[in-house]
Amino acid sequence: MTGSEDSPAFRLAYVPGVTPSKWVRIWHERLPHIPLTLTQVPAAEIRATLRAGEADAGFVRLPVDGDDLSAIPLYEETTVVVVPKDHLFAAADEVAVADLADEVVLHPLDDTLDWEHPPGRAARERPATTADAVELVAAGIGLLIVPQSLARLHHRKDLTYRTITDVPTSRVALSWPQEATTDLVEDFIGIVRGRTVNSTRGRRTEPEPKAKRAEKGGARRQQPTGGKAGGRGTGKATGKPSAKNARRGSGSPKGSKPRRRP
Repeated sequence: MTGSEDSPAFRLAYVPGVTPSKWVRIWHERLPHIPLTLTQVPAAEIRATLRAGEADAGFVRLPVDGDDLSAIPLYEETTVVVVPKDHLFAAADEVAVADLADEVVLHPLDDTLDWEHPPGRAARERPATTADAVELVAAGIGLLIVPQSLARLHHRKDLTYRTITDVPTSRVALSWPQEATTDLVEDFIGIVRGRTVNSTRGRRTEPEPKAKRAEKGGARRQQPTGGKAGGRGTGKATGKPSAKNARRGSGSPKGSKPRRRP
């Protein structure tokens, strides 16, 4: 495993729609001395980015082809259909894939869903990007099926979206090159998996010097003087009774008047 000192910063890539802010915040809290750089990469290019060593790890959409990239699935997204606000589907709570049989459904080249046969009627040309497809939906050319995070990312006031059933879903994962599993990568894996800062699989803190540990232990074992065996000492030097004990003694303090007998 490569030591974390080999990399001056942790480079994290992510595909559009993924929001890594909560993991980045935890990173800054736990490792404030190691900068983290964020780069958004198109879904179709992020695997090449990781293989080229241009990022230490990245949030990708599954599947990840090849055995050279490791991946930890994180969550599965809801799939939605993006429609104009005045479309019939806008009045429904959810849409079935069979309802799209007579609709033109756009299938962009950067589509993130693993379709065997996309539903509906195909458009004459495939849009180059999801952003282009959203523009075509707004123009009334067709409808678009995407993960919910992409529908939110490309939100427009004249469009809305509804959950669609019986269609593929998009799964988001953390991925990195297997042969480059550095200490920093292990740190970030621990963060996304919810490990605590004291986890044995997280970053190990430097052990406390033995001299300090012995000093602390000695302080705890030290017994105060002047106390009874097995009990708590008063912390006062021996041979000097307290005022309370003097009053309880059989003799009278020096210079005191004798008590008058009844």
